[in-house]
Amino acid sequence: MVRPEEVRSASMKVEEENFKFRRFLKIHADPKDLDRRFLRLHRELFAKYDCSSCRNCCKEYRASFTDKEILKAAKLLSMTASEFSDSYLADDIEGKSIKSKPCLFLCDDGSCRVEVCKPACCKGYPYTDKTDRMGSLLSLVDSASVCPVVYEIFERLKVEYGFRRHR
Repeated sequence: MVRPEEVRSASMKVEEENFKFRRFLKIHADPKDLDRRFLRLHRELFAKYDCSSCRNCCKEYRASFTDKEILKAAKLLSMTASEFSDSYLADDIEGKSIKSKPCLFLCDDGSCRVEVCKPACCKGYPYTDKTDRMGSLLSLVDSASVCPVVYEIFERLKVEYGFRRHR
């Protein structure tokens, strides 16, 4: 599997190919079969992968919090919800998101200060185990430049679907 610090570069080399593969899937893949394949590969690859050795997602994306998640995280950090929001969050189109990148809760050792109550968007990333992957292929192409597992899933799916690479 590609190393976390090399995934962006590796993905850029196959970015055009990934967009062509996305179009190929839209035309040739059965959505339910595609979901099954994503789920199988997700389980297989994440069973062997330690996300704390990477945390590219924490460095590249800004997590958003619901009001309920704000309350839980604030309590964990012995703050009020208002103090938590003022200290860590900004209003944006997603709602309330971390003020900056990398995530303010990311520790040097790859752990998360709010791991026990991190928001659903963090828990679910990269969403390769969810249904309707056909509808999210564009965002997954983007995620392939951040997450080594998503990159690997795309590379394996190309082989499984017999996608002809044009280099």
